Amino acid sequence: MQAEGKALVLIGDGLGDWPIEALGDRTPLEAAQRPNMNRLAAEGESGIMDPIAPGIRAGSDTAHLAMLGYDPFEVYTGRGPFEAAGIGLDVQQGDVAFRCNFATVDENMVVLDRRAGRIESGTDQLVAALNGMQIGDVTVLIKESVAHRAGMVLRGPGLGAKVTDADPHAEGAKVPTVEGSDEPSRKTARIINEFVRRSYDILKEHPVNKKREQEGLKPANIILPRGAGYAPHLGSFQGRTGLSAACIVEVGLVKGIGRYLSMDVIDVPGATGGLDTDVMAIGRAVIDALQTHDFVLCNVKGPDVAGHDNNPSAKVEIIERMDQMLGMILENIPPKTYIVLTGDHSTPCPYMDHSGDPVPVVIWGPGVRTDSVTDFGERSAARGGMGRIRGKDILNILTGFLKVQEKFGA
Repeated sequence: MQAEGKALVLIGDGLGDWPIEALGDRTPLEAAQRPNMNRLAAEGESGIMDPIAPGIRAGSDTAHLAMLGYDPFEVYTGRGPFEAAGIGLDVQQGDVAFRCNFATVDENMVVLDRRAGRIESGTDQLVAALNGMQIGDVTVLIKESVAHRAGMVLRGPGLGAKVTDADPHAEGAKVPTVEGSDEPSRKTARIINEFVRRSYDILKEHPVNKKREQEGLKPANIILPRGAGYAPHLGSFQGRTGLSAACIVEVGLVKGIGRYLSMDVIDVPGATGGLDTDVMAIGRAVIDALQTHDFVLCNVKGPDVAGHDNNPSAKVEIIERMDQMLGMILENIPPKTYIVLTGDHSTPCPYMDHSGDPVPVVIWGPGVRTDSVTDFGERSAARGGMGRIRGKDILNILTGFLKVQEKFGA
Protein backbone atom coordinates (compact mmCIF):
# COMPACT_ATOMS: atom_id res chain seq x y z
CA MET A 1 0.00 0.00 0.00
CA GLN A 2 1.19 3.50 -0.82
CA ALA A 3 1.28 5.88 2.13
CA GLU A 4 -1.30 8.67 1.88
CA GLY A 5 0.81 11.38 3.49
CA LYS A 6 3.98 11.80 5.51
CA ALA A 7 4.78 11.28 9.19
CA LEU A 8 7.24 12.93 11.57
CA VAL A 9 7.86 11.61 15.07
CA LEU A 10 9.63 14.45 16.91
CA ILE A 11 11.08 13.41 20.24
CA GLY A 12 12.48 15.63 22.95
CA ASP A 13 14.81 13.22 24.70
CA GLY A 14 14.01 13.16 28.42
CA LEU A 15 11.31 15.78 27.84
CA GLY A 16 9.13 15.03 30.87
CA ASP A 17 9.92 16.50 34.29
CA TRP A 18 8.53 17.34 37.71
CA PRO A 19 7.24 20.70 39.01
CA ILE A 20 10.22 22.75 40.19
CA GLU A 21 9.96 25.45 42.85
CA ALA A 22 12.45 27.74 41.09
CA LEU A 23 10.18 27.67 38.02
CA GLY A 24 7.06 28.59 40.00
CA ASP A 25 6.11 24.95 40.58
CA ARG A 26 6.05 24.39 36.83
CA THR A 27 7.97 21.79 34.87
CA PRO A 28 10.62 23.07 32.42
CA LEU A 29 8.23 22.26 29.56
CA GLU A 30 5.41 24.20 31.23
CA ALA A 31 7.73 27.13 31.96
CA ALA A 32 9.11 27.34 28.41
CA GLN A 33 7.80 29.69 25.73
CA ARG A 34 6.47 27.13 23.23
CA PRO A 35 3.91 28.71 20.84
CA ASN A 36 4.44 26.09 18.14
CA MET A 37 4.07 23.14 20.48
CA ASN A 38 0.92 24.78 21.82
CA ARG A 39 -0.32 25.16 18.26
CA LEU A 40 -0.04 21.39 17.80
CA ALA A 41 -1.99 20.89 21.03
CA ALA A 42 -4.72 23.34 20.01
CA GLU A 43 -5.10 21.86 16.51
CA GLY A 44 -4.41 18.22 17.39
CA GLU A 45 -5.24 15.53 19.92
CA SER A 46 -3.26 15.22 23.15
CA GLY A 47 -2.64 12.59 25.77
CA ILE A 48 0.06 11.12 27.96
CA MET A 49 2.25 8.19 27.04
CA ASP A 50 4.03 5.50 29.02
CA PRO A 51 6.96 4.66 26.75
CA ILE A 52 6.97 1.03 27.92
CA ALA A 53 4.29 0.63 30.62
CA PRO A 54 3.10 2.63 33.64
CA GLY A 55 5.87 3.14 36.15
CA ILE A 56 8.59 1.48 34.02
CA ARG A 57 11.77 3.58 33.80
CA ALA A 58 12.38 3.41 30.08
CA GLY A 59 15.78 3.61 28.45
CA SER A 60 16.10 5.59 25.25
CA ASP A 61 16.70 2.38 23.33
CA THR A 62 13.68 0.45 24.61
CA ALA A 63 11.45 3.53 24.28
CA HIS A 64 12.46 4.14 20.66
CA LEU A 65 11.99 0.47 19.80
CA ALA A 66 8.49 0.63 21.27
CA MET A 67 7.57 3.81 19.38
CA LEU A 68 8.80 2.20 16.16
CA GLY A 69 6.44 -0.71 16.67
CA TYR A 70 8.70 -3.30 18.29
CA ASP A 71 7.90 -4.86 21.64
CA PRO A 72 11.11 -4.38 23.64
CA PHE A 73 10.19 -7.27 25.91
CA GLU A 74 10.44 -9.53 22.84
CA VAL A 75 13.34 -8.05 20.83
CA TYR A 76 15.62 -6.19 23.23
CA THR A 77 18.99 -7.87 23.82
CA GLY A 78 20.87 -5.00 25.46
CA ARG A 79 21.93 -1.45 24.70
CA GLY A 80 25.46 -2.23 23.58
CA PRO A 81 24.68 -3.47 20.05
CA PHE A 82 22.74 -0.30 19.19
CA GLU A 83 25.46 1.96 20.60
CA ALA A 84 28.15 0.08 18.67
CA ALA A 85 26.26 0.04 15.37
CA GLY A 86 25.30 3.67 15.75
CA ILE A 87 28.92 4.83 15.74
CA GLY A 88 29.99 2.57 12.90
CA LEU A 89 31.31 -0.53 14.66
CA ASP A 90 30.61 -3.76 12.80
CA VAL A 91 28.71 -6.12 15.09
CA GLN A 92 28.87 -9.67 13.78
CA GLN A 93 27.08 -12.85 14.77
CA GLY A 94 28.57 -14.11 18.05
CA ASP A 95 29.99 -10.73 19.07
CA VAL A 96 29.06 -9.20 22.39
CA ALA A 97 28.66 -5.43 22.23
CA PHE A 98 28.69 -2.79 24.96
CA ARG A 99 28.15 0.90 25.41
CA CYS A 100 30.90 2.55 27.42
CA ASN A 101 31.68 5.68 29.36
CA PHE A 102 35.01 7.39 29.68
CA ALA A 103 35.14 8.05 33.42
CA THR A 104 37.42 9.43 36.11
CA VAL A 105 38.57 7.19 38.97
CA ASP A 106 41.10 7.60 41.76
CA GLU A 107 43.93 5.19 42.57
CA ASN A 108 41.51 3.05 44.60
CA MET A 109 39.19 2.67 41.58
CA VAL A 110 36.52 4.86 43.16
CA VAL A 111 34.51 6.66 40.50
CA LEU A 112 34.87 10.43 40.83
CA ASP A 113 32.99 11.35 37.64
CA ARG A 114 31.11 8.88 35.43
CA ARG A 115 31.45 11.23 32.44
CA ALA A 116 35.06 12.42 32.90
CA GLY A 117 33.99 16.04 33.15
CA ARG A 118 31.91 15.59 29.98
CA ILE A 119 35.10 15.37 27.94
CA GLU A 120 34.70 17.06 24.55
CA SER A 121 37.93 16.21 22.69
CA GLY A 122 40.80 13.74 22.62
CA THR A 123 38.73 10.58 22.99
CA ASP A 124 39.80 9.42 19.53
CA GLN A 125 43.41 9.42 20.76
CA LEU A 126 42.44 7.56 23.93
CA VAL A 127 40.57 4.94 21.91
CA ALA A 128 43.55 4.48 19.59
CA ALA A 129 45.59 3.36 22.60
CA LEU A 130 43.09 0.58 23.35
CA ASN A 131 41.52 -0.51 20.08
CA GLY A 132 42.53 -3.99 18.92
CA MET A 133 43.62 -5.11 22.39
CA GLN A 134 43.99 -8.89 22.53
CA ILE A 135 42.93 -10.68 25.72
CA GLY A 136 43.39 -14.40 25.29
CA ASP A 137 41.50 -15.45 22.17
CA VAL A 138 39.26 -12.34 22.26
CA THR A 139 39.82 -9.10 20.35
CA VAL A 140 38.54 -5.81 21.78
CA LEU A 141 37.22 -3.35 19.17
CA ILE A 142 36.35 0.09 20.47
CA LYS A 143 35.29 3.39 18.94
CA GLU A 144 34.54 6.82 20.39
CA SER A 145 31.08 8.36 20.16
CA VAL A 146 30.05 11.87 21.22
CA ALA A 147 31.43 13.45 24.41
CA HIS A 148 32.17 10.80 27.07
CA ARG A 149 30.51 7.94 25.21
CA ALA A 150 31.98 5.03 23.28
CA GLY A 151 30.98 1.66 21.89
CA MET A 152 32.83 -1.63 22.22
CA VAL A 153 32.68 -5.09 20.67
CA LEU A 154 34.25 -8.30 21.97
CA ARG A 155 35.02 -10.76 19.16
CA GLY A 156 36.05 -14.30 19.89
CA PRO A 157 34.73 -17.81 20.55
CA GLY A 158 32.39 -18.84 23.33
CA LEU A 159 31.26 -15.46 24.63
CA GLY A 160 28.03 -14.79 26.51
CA ALA A 161 26.11 -11.58 27.09
CA LYS A 162 24.58 -12.21 30.51
CA VAL A 163 27.00 -10.06 32.46
CA THR A 164 26.74 -7.25 34.96
CA ASP A 165 27.99 -3.73 34.26
CA ALA A 166 31.48 -2.41 35.02
CA ASP A 167 29.83 0.96 35.70
CA PRO A 168 28.57 1.39 39.27
CA HIS A 169 26.12 4.06 37.98
CA ALA A 170 27.05 6.41 40.83
CA GLU A 171 29.92 8.64 41.84
CA GLY A 172 31.69 7.70 45.05
CA ALA A 173 31.35 3.97 44.41
CA LYS A 174 34.14 1.58 43.45
CA VAL A 175 34.27 0.04 40.00
CA PRO A 176 32.50 -3.28 40.51
CA THR A 177 33.81 -6.67 39.46
CA VAL A 178 31.82 -7.84 36.44
CA GLU A 179 30.08 -11.19 36.88
CA GLY A 180 28.44 -13.60 34.43
CA SER A 181 25.45 -15.85 35.02
CA ASP A 182 26.51 -18.80 32.83
CA GLU A 183 29.82 -20.22 31.61
CA PRO A 184 30.02 -18.25 28.30
CA SER A 185 29.09 -15.09 30.19
CA ARG A 186 31.65 -15.79 32.88
CA LYS A 187 34.28 -15.83 30.12
CA THR A 188 33.00 -12.43 28.95
CA ALA A 189 33.15 -11.16 32.53
CA ARG A 190 36.79 -12.22 32.87
CA ILE A 191 37.63 -10.40 29.61
CA ILE A 192 35.84 -7.22 30.70
CA ASN A 193 37.49 -7.16 34.12
CA GLU A 194 40.89 -7.49 32.48
CA PHE A 195 40.05 -4.82 29.91
CA VAL A 196 38.91 -2.35 32.57
CA ARG A 197 42.12 -2.88 34.54
CA ARG A 198 44.29 -2.45 31.44
CA SER A 199 42.34 0.62 30.31
CA TYR A 200 43.16 2.34 33.60
CA ASP A 201 46.85 1.37 33.44
CA ILE A 202 47.11 2.75 29.89
CA LEU A 203 44.88 5.80 30.06
CA LYS A 204 46.12 7.24 33.36
CA GLU A 205 49.50 7.82 31.68
CA HIS A 206 48.16 8.99 28.31
CA PRO A 207 49.30 12.45 27.14
CA VAL A 208 45.67 13.55 26.64
CA ASN A 209 44.98 12.94 30.30
CA LYS A 210 48.24 14.44 31.50
CA LYS A 211 47.31 17.61 29.63
CA ARG A 212 43.78 17.58 31.08
CA GLU A 213 45.19 17.33 34.60
CA GLN A 214 47.55 20.24 33.93
CA GLU A 215 44.54 22.29 32.81
CA GLY A 216 42.57 21.41 35.93
CA LEU A 217 40.24 19.05 34.05
CA LYS A 218 39.22 15.58 35.11
CA PRO A 219 41.16 12.84 33.31
CA ALA A 220 39.31 10.24 31.26
CA ASN A 221 41.44 7.56 32.86
CA ILE A 222 39.23 4.49 32.56
CA ILE A 223 36.55 2.98 30.33
CA LEU A 224 33.50 1.40 31.96
CA PRO A 225 31.49 -0.97 29.72
CA ARG A 226 27.80 -1.62 30.33
CA GLY A 227 24.64 -2.73 28.55
CA ALA A 228 26.00 -5.99 27.10
CA GLY A 229 24.01 -7.63 24.33
CA TYR A 230 24.06 -9.72 21.18
CA ALA A 231 23.13 -8.22 17.84
CA PRO A 232 19.32 -8.38 17.54
CA HIS A 233 17.46 -9.53 14.44
CA LEU A 234 14.77 -6.93 13.81
CA GLY A 235 14.22 -6.79 10.05
CA SER A 236 13.75 -3.57 8.15
CA PHE A 237 11.28 -0.88 9.17
CA GLN A 238 10.14 -0.47 5.56
CA GLY A 239 9.61 -4.21 5.19
CA ARG A 240 7.45 -4.19 8.32
CA THR A 241 5.43 -1.05 7.59
CA GLY A 242 5.79 -0.26 3.88
CA LEU A 243 7.13 3.20 4.81
CA SER A 244 10.44 4.55 3.57
CA ALA A 245 12.10 5.96 6.66
CA ALA A 246 14.84 8.37 7.73
CA CYS A 247 16.44 8.68 11.15
CA ILE A 248 17.78 12.10 12.21
CA VAL A 249 19.16 11.83 15.73
CA GLU A 250 22.20 13.02 17.64
CA VAL A 251 23.55 10.09 19.60
CA GLY A 252 24.96 6.77 18.48
CA LEU A 253 22.48 4.72 20.46
CA VAL A 254 19.44 5.76 18.43
CA LYS A 255 21.45 5.89 15.19
CA GLY A 256 22.23 2.24 15.87
CA ILE A 257 18.54 1.40 16.11
CA GLY A 258 17.99 3.19 12.81
CA ARG A 259 20.77 1.20 11.17
CA TYR A 260 19.45 -2.11 12.49
CA LEU A 261 16.07 -1.20 10.98
CA SER A 262 17.67 -0.24 7.62
CA MET A 263 16.50 3.36 7.93
CA ASP A 264 18.43 6.11 6.17
CA VAL A 265 20.49 7.51 9.05
CA ILE A 266 21.22 11.17 8.28
CA ASP A 267 24.09 12.87 10.10
CA VAL A 268 23.68 16.60 10.71
CA PRO A 269 26.75 18.85 11.07
CA GLY A 270 26.45 20.82 14.30
CA ALA A 271 24.23 18.23 15.99
CA THR A 272 26.45 17.61 18.99
CA GLY A 273 24.14 15.70 21.29
CA GLY A 274 24.58 18.44 23.90
CA LEU A 275 23.02 21.71 24.95
CA ASP A 276 24.98 23.59 22.27
CA THR A 277 23.49 21.56 19.43
CA ASP A 278 22.36 23.29 16.24
CA VAL A 279 18.65 22.53 16.43
CA MET A 280 17.85 24.59 13.34
CA ALA A 281 20.23 22.45 11.30
CA ILE A 282 18.37 19.41 12.60
CA GLY A 283 15.10 21.03 11.55
CA ARG A 284 16.39 21.73 8.04
CA ALA A 285 17.45 18.09 7.73
CA VAL A 286 13.95 17.01 8.78
CA ILE A 287 12.37 19.25 6.13
CA ASP A 288 14.65 17.80 3.45
CA ALA A 289 14.02 14.21 4.57
CA LEU A 290 10.24 14.66 4.45
CA GLN A 291 10.53 15.42 0.74
CA THR A 292 11.98 11.98 0.02
CA HIS A 293 10.73 9.71 2.81
CA ASP A 294 7.34 8.64 4.13
CA PHE A 295 8.44 8.57 7.77
CA VAL A 296 11.03 10.60 9.69
CA LEU A 297 12.19 9.92 13.24
CA CYS A 298 13.90 12.90 14.90
CA ASN A 299 15.36 13.06 18.40
CA VAL A 300 16.80 16.18 20.08
CA LYS A 301 19.05 15.12 22.96
CA GLY A 302 19.41 18.40 24.91
CA PRO A 303 16.45 18.12 27.33
CA ASP A 304 17.84 14.82 28.63
CA VAL A 305 21.31 16.31 29.13
CA ALA A 306 19.86 19.18 31.16
CA GLY A 307 17.75 16.78 33.22
CA HIS A 308 20.74 14.60 34.10
CA ASP A 309 22.64 17.75 35.09
CA ASN A 310 19.78 19.07 37.27
CA ASN A 311 19.75 22.25 35.20
CA PRO A 312 16.11 23.40 34.87
CA SER A 313 16.96 26.69 33.17
CA ALA A 314 19.02 24.92 30.51
CA LYS A 315 16.13 22.53 29.95
CA VAL A 316 13.74 25.44 29.47
CA GLU A 317 16.15 27.01 26.98
CA ILE A 318 16.63 23.88 24.84
CA ILE A 319 12.86 23.27 24.78
CA GLU A 320 12.35 26.84 23.55
CA ARG A 321 14.90 26.24 20.79
CA MET A 322 13.12 23.01 19.88
CA ASP A 323 9.92 25.02 19.60
CA GLN A 324 11.58 27.44 17.18
CA MET A 325 12.76 24.46 15.14
CA LEU A 326 9.22 23.09 15.12
CA GLY A 327 7.94 26.44 13.84
CA MET A 328 10.34 26.27 10.90
CA ILE A 329 9.27 22.70 10.16
CA LEU A 330 5.58 23.65 10.22
CA GLU A 331 6.23 26.34 7.61
CA ASN A 332 7.93 23.89 5.24
CA ILE A 333 6.27 20.49 5.52
CA PRO A 334 4.63 18.73 2.56
CA PRO A 335 0.83 18.63 2.36
CA LYS A 336 -0.85 15.96 4.49
CA THR A 337 1.93 15.58 7.01
CA TYR A 338 1.23 14.10 10.43
CA ILE A 339 3.38 15.10 13.40
CA VAL A 340 3.68 13.25 16.68
CA LEU A 341 5.43 15.33 19.34
CA THR A 342 6.48 13.60 22.54
CA GLY A 343 9.41 12.44 24.68
CA ASP A 344 11.05 9.04 24.93
CA HIS A 345 10.98 9.21 28.73
CA SER A 346 11.01 11.68 31.60
CA THR A 347 14.33 12.88 33.02
CA PRO A 348 13.29 15.06 35.97
CA CYS A 349 15.94 17.58 36.99
CA PRO A 350 15.60 16.84 40.73
CA TYR A 351 15.93 13.09 40.03
CA MET A 352 18.82 13.47 37.55
CA ASP A 353 17.90 10.21 35.82
CA HIS A 354 15.10 8.56 33.89
CA SER A 355 11.91 8.19 35.88
CA GLY A 356 8.78 6.11 35.36
CA ASP A 357 6.57 9.16 34.77
CA PRO A 358 4.55 9.34 31.54
CA VAL A 359 5.35 11.98 28.93
CA PRO A 360 2.98 14.31 27.09
CA VAL A 361 2.11 13.39 23.51
CA VAL A 362 0.18 15.13 20.75
CA ILE A 363 -0.69 14.10 17.22
CA TRP A 364 -1.38 16.77 14.62
CA GLY A 365 -2.46 16.56 11.00
CA PRO A 366 -5.44 16.36 8.63
CA GLY A 367 -8.39 14.45 10.01
CA VAL A 368 -7.11 14.30 13.59
CA ARG A 369 -9.97 14.74 16.04
CA THR A 370 -9.15 17.80 18.10
CA ASP A 371 -9.87 18.08 21.80
CA SER A 372 -10.07 20.95 24.28
CA VAL A 373 -6.34 21.00 25.12
CA THR A 374 -4.55 24.14 23.93
CA ASP A 375 -1.31 23.87 25.90
CA PHE A 376 1.44 21.26 25.47
CA GLY A 377 2.60 20.22 28.93
CA GLU A 378 2.70 17.23 31.23
CA ARG A 379 -0.48 18.13 33.13
CA SER A 380 -2.49 19.76 30.36
CA ALA A 381 -1.91 16.86 27.97
CA ALA A 382 -3.41 14.47 30.53
CA ARG A 383 -6.82 16.06 29.81
CA GLY A 384 -6.62 15.25 26.10
CA GLY A 385 -8.76 12.98 23.99
CA MET A 386 -5.99 10.46 23.36
CA GLY A 387 -6.03 9.48 27.02
CA ARG A 388 -3.16 7.36 28.28
CA ILE A 389 -1.35 5.24 25.72
CA ARG A 390 1.87 3.23 25.46
CA GLY A 391 4.83 3.83 23.20
CA LYS A 392 3.99 0.89 20.96
CA ASP A 393 0.64 2.54 20.14
CA ILE A 394 2.32 5.43 18.27
CA LEU A 395 3.10 3.53 15.09
CA ASN A 396 -0.38 1.97 14.98
CA ILE A 397 -1.94 5.43 15.21
CA LEU A 398 0.27 6.82 12.44
CA THR A 399 -0.05 3.90 10.04
CA GLY A 400 -3.81 4.17 10.42
CA PHE A 401 -3.77 7.79 9.31
CA LEU A 402 -1.34 7.00 6.49
CA LYS A 403 -3.58 4.10 5.36
CA VAL A 404 -0.83 1.50 5.26
CA GLN A 405 -2.18 -0.59 8.13
CA GLU A 406 -3.82 -3.93 7.48
CA LYS A 407 -7.23 -4.41 9.03
CA PHE A 408 -7.32 -6.73 12.05
CA GLY A 409 -10.10 -9.18 11.39
CA ALA A 410 -12.93 -9.13 8.83
